[in-house]
Amino acid sequence: MTTLNHTGVSHTVFRLLGIPGLEDQHMWISIPFFISYVIALLGNSLLICILLTKRSLHEPMYIFLCMLAAADLVLSTCTVPQALAIFWFRAGEISLDRCITQLFFIHTTFISESGVLLVMAFDRFIAICYPLRYTTILTRALIGKISVTIFLRSYGTIFPMIFLLKRLTFCQNNIIPHTYCEHIGLAKYACNDIRVNIWYGFSILMLTVVLDVVLIFVSYVLILCAVFHMPSRDAHHKALNTCGSHICVIVLFYGPGIFTILTQRFGRHIPPHTHILLANVCMLAPPMLNPVIYGIQTKQIREQVVHVLFTKQKSLWFKN
Repeated sequence: MTTLNHTGVSHTVFRLLGIPGLEDQHMWISIPFFISYVIALLGNSLLICILLTKRSLHEPMYIFLCMLAAADLVLSTCTVPQALAIFWFRAGEISLDRCITQLFFIHTTFISESGVLLVMAFDRFIAICYPLRYTTILTRALIGKISVTIFLRSYGTIFPMIFLLKRLTFCQNNIIPHTYCEHIGLAKYACNDIRVNIWYGFSILMLTVVLDVVLIFVSYVLILCAVFHMPSRDAHHKALNTCGSHICVIVLFYGPGIFTILTQRFGRHIPPHTHILLANVCMLAPPMLNPVIYGIQTKQIREQVVHVLFTKQKSLWFKN
């Protein structure tokens, strides 16, 4: 995008509109946003607390799950409070620096969560294909290196976006029809040539999220091959059951994003507010439902949650 009309004025303050076209419904829309955020906060906080305090759950799979829950907390906190401020108080004004900070944490957390899902697929691959070597392969040292790699990959790839955005002159419209800031959504208001931003954003998407999806797919192809070579049906069921939660979370995380991309590419007659609602679903659904999925599907976590909740209820009952 190249614009020759440089006015010399660069906007340093922007205004997020929320969901344009549905301003009259903002108060009603805020209800599912608020409920989803509360569930995400409580569910993921409880999950992290249980996984950190129970020694029996200090296994690689649960460590990665703890990382996923932490990423969900950050992702939802980066987006939902801002949206609620717009819905409730019409407080959509945001400075350029704060906007860039928000999109930085949104993108880094999204890539981190994608990396964690890839590592969890690798964990299931080792557990099913090499069960006797599971503990010797996934050592604490390797888990630590994997965690650092996920962190460095996400922050290292998104950090240059700060400079790519700071070099731009925002002399066009400063009204952003969205509930949060994102890279290209902000860059398109610049008067400069933003082809570098577009190509960098596309390259990062391909080298991180898309690559993760491909590797996860390969992992599960290998897992299925190993499962179908098992002699008994009970072994089939047990192996697939250990992957059930992870598959649900993968579909929940990547599914809305893929659907959003398809609607933006082919759904030109779809109203803008539908695109914005779908983008928010990508941020709301995984943090809210991930702890519920793992709490229901994973027996060890389910037992610990029941134990914690009922123990607190009993202690309160005896005090009264």
